[in-house]
Formats: sequence, C-alpha cells, structure tokens
Amino acid sequence: MPLTRLAPARPTPERLARTRRYLLCQPRYFAVEYAINPWMQEATEVDLGKALAQWQGLVDTYRGLGHIVETIEPVPGLPDMVFAANGAVVVGGRVLGSRFLAVQRQPEAAAYQAWFKAAGFDVREPDAVCEGEGDLVPVGTYLLAGTGFRTTPAAHQQAQEYFGMPTVTLWLTDPNLYHLDTALFALDDDNIAFYPGAFSPGSRDVLHRLFPDAVIATRDDAMAFGLNSVSDGRHVVIAPRATGLIAQLADRGYIPVPVDLSELHKAGGGAKCCTQEVRSA
Repeated sequence: MPLTRLAPARPTPERLARTRRYLLCQPRYFAVEYAINPWMQEATEVDLGKALAQWQGLVDTYRGLGHIVETIEPVPGLPDMVFAANGAVVVGGRVLGSRFLAVQRQPEAAAYQAWFKAAGFDVREPDAVCEGEGDLVPVGTYLLAGTGFRTTPAAHQQAQEYFGMPTVTLWLTDPNLYHLDTALFALDDDNIAFYPGAFSPGSRDVLHRLFPDAVIATRDDAMAFGLNSVSDGRHVVIAPRATGLIAQLADRGYIPVPVDLSELHKAGGGAKCCTQEVRSA
C-alpha cells in the first residue's frame, strides 16, 4: 500500500506587537438621530448605558494590551463624534484633518483639528471631502485610499503631497461598506485583511498584487464588522461575530481579541471607527 505524503504545514510566524497611541471619544451623546449610511435608521432606540460600557471595554482592552489611550471631549449635538477614526489621519506627526460629506457630521472636523493643534501637531485642512482614517489607511510605506462613497480622489492627491507617501486609490462599490475601514484593515506594515467583493475589479487586482499573502474575508465577516478591526501587529481587536475571520487570523499567528460594540453598530461603526491612531513617527 503506497504511503500518503502530507504537505508540510505552513509555519506560523512569530507576530510582534508594537505599542500604539490611540485617540478615542466617549459616546456620551451617542444616538441615531438621522440616516447617512445603510446601517442607520432614524429614531433607532439606543441603550446609551450599554454603548458607554462597550466603549469603556474597548478602552480597557487597549490599555490592557499596553497601548496609550487619550480621549477627546465629546460635543453635545454630535452623536457620531464617537467615531474618532473619521476625524483625521496622522502620519509621522503630521495631521490631515477631515471634511465630512454629511452636513450632520461637518462640525466634528473643527473639534478634532482643535484637539490636534492643542496637542502640538501640524494640521492641514483638506480641500475636498476627506473622512480621515475611514478612507485613508497607512500600511507600511503605502497609503491606501478609498473612494466611491465619501472621500474623493482629490483628497487622495492632497494626502500624497502632504505626507509624501505613495497613495493607492481604491474604488469601493458596496454601499454597505462605504468606508475603506469597513472593507480592509492593516494587520502590520506588510499585510492586510480585506473583502474583495467590496472593491472594483481593478482595485481588487491592485490589492492582490500589493499583498499576495493577504487574509481574505467573506462578506459575512465584513457585514459583522470584522474588517473594522484594529491590529498592533500581533493582537487584533475584532468584532466577536466575525468568526470565520477570527479563525483565519488565529491560523496565521495573530491573536484575535473579540470586543463587543454591538450598540455602536447601529450607527455603522465598530472598533476601528472608534479608534484614531496617532502616528508620531
């Protein structure tokens, strides 16, 4: 009887965490008072106590992993200010602020810019619609830049000139995944996880070329906010319902850290939406 030769198992690399600095905003005034994305329905009932507790759980998780967490004071009348990632993108200590498409969120831009200026950062205002880390995702030497629903290609050009980073424009096509950070996240400086169905054919090809070893998520994982995750290079803070993606990440040597933010999902946001990374170097 011939011997069956088993293919060698893929070696699991040792993943290294890097201490991060995060800016978050307490959902003190969180509510769903208007509908500006497919997840939001006007007058949706929100359990504010639950939202606050879940957000605090996210903060405690980051601090437990050794990361620095700072907070910005929430502003009454700005229920979506909890989604701090949209307030800016920070690379090398330089801040490109936001210019929101939805009129309801536009006052948030000034609040976030004021925080960064008070903290001693150089801040540039965008000339076109630009929704911060919602659509601008630094990965190593690249700045991945989403468009199609919110941030415009003109903002991508401004980001490239300001940061001096090669900026890769990616076209989003699924209205439920209207920000890049709902369809893709950086695992570390060399790799990403993403859902191909969220992108145009050409954009999918670009991502496969740039990241041939990317973790490929399913639509179920994307719709469970699995790609609205935050990685420090080893630990991945992720939505608990993204079970398929959680299994894949564990198989690749990452440590999934499930954090429930289901109350904030009612407005279309998860862990990454709540988390602005302050990259000082």
